[in-house]
Amino acid sequence: MSTIERQTHSTDESVSVLVSRASQQISELVREEMQLARAEMTQKGKRFGKGGGLFGAAGLLGILAAQALVATCIAALALVLPVWASALIVTAVLAVIAAVTAMAGKKQIVEAGAPVPEQTIDSVKADLAEIKERAHR
Repeated sequence: MSTIERQTHSTDESVSVLVSRASQQISELVREEMQLARAEMTQKGKRFGKGGGLFGAAGLLGILAAQALVATCIAALALVLPVWASALIVTAVLAVIAAVTAMAGKKQIVEAGAPVPEQTIDSVKADLAEIKERAHR
């Protein structure tokens, strides 16, 4: 074997060793990155869970506060009216507010239309038509 052949053979071996080492390192790097992502998502999931629980507790306390406010309104009106009349007036006001809110919600749902991404479907259909047209040319 000549000197040039030995150098070429040696260079080929070192390149294959480098490629093998790089492949192994990339594989290890990807595994480590996936482990890091999994740990990060676990931590974020726990925080989202705690945050959701705290929001739920806040909602419950808000409902209790609203009930206390209703009782306060009834008690305040009871200073000038009989208790039954005060309770009836507050109940009627709350019923009217609930009805107005329900109608506004229904209007929003009707305006939203079907729960289908209509614009996206139209866009995809147009794209498919364009592709078919170009394919026939």
